[in-house]
Amino acid sequence: MSLLTSLIRASTQFQQAMEKRQTPENNGVPEAGKGRVEAEERTGGPGDDRFTRSESSQADIAGLKSRKLAMADYKQTVGQDLAFVRETLRHKLAEYNLPPGTTLNVTKTETGSLGVEGKVADTTRNRIEQDLNVNKSFREAFNRLSINEPTLHFMDTALKLNQAYGVNNPLLDTLVSENQQFNGLQDLVHRYQSLRQSAGANPAENTAGSRAYAFNLNARA
Repeated sequence: MSLLTSLIRASTQFQQAMEKRQTPENNGVPEAGKGRVEAEERTGGPGDDRFTRSESSQADIAGLKSRKLAMADYKQTVGQDLAFVRETLRHKLAEYNLPPGTTLNVTKTETGSLGVEGKVADTTRNRIEQDLNVNKSFREAFNRLSINEPTLHFMDTALKLNQAYGVNNPLLDTLVSENQQFNGLQDLVHRYQSLRQSAGANPAENTAGSRAYAFNLNARA
């Protein structure tokens, strides 16, 4: 009996020893495998987003440039001209005893002069039109608006879409310089106008588009 007991005890100890040796391999990934898994977890496996960030990084850089634009300053500059034009029109309505709610549409004609439209007598409309054309300050403010306002409107819309949907506008990215010193309103306006001209089919169409530009202003606004 003592011999049988000794054999059972020896068999049990041998089995326990074998189980201890097999535990590192059976209960987990082998050390070499663990190293590979950990390396993949740190660097990312095939198809992981960490390997395809070049395009998104470029978009982030472009978006960062756009977010640095001094939109508040641009709007203030354009707003000053807009307020001056509106106030001048209101004074003209009062000067000619027209109702304050009268709508006057001021446009730039093909000859470059200012044209006035509205539900007023032709004689009164012609006199207002003449007054505005000889008013140098009004003409200059209106001409600035006819160029600055479309550029500002484009940038403002592009930035709002970017904030809402996270999509950068390639044209806006082209307009914006990485050096903020060259992102003044007139710098951006010049680039925007150049891009619009280069996008035209021919110079004649660009010239015609410039002459046909109309800026409708509601004196009641």
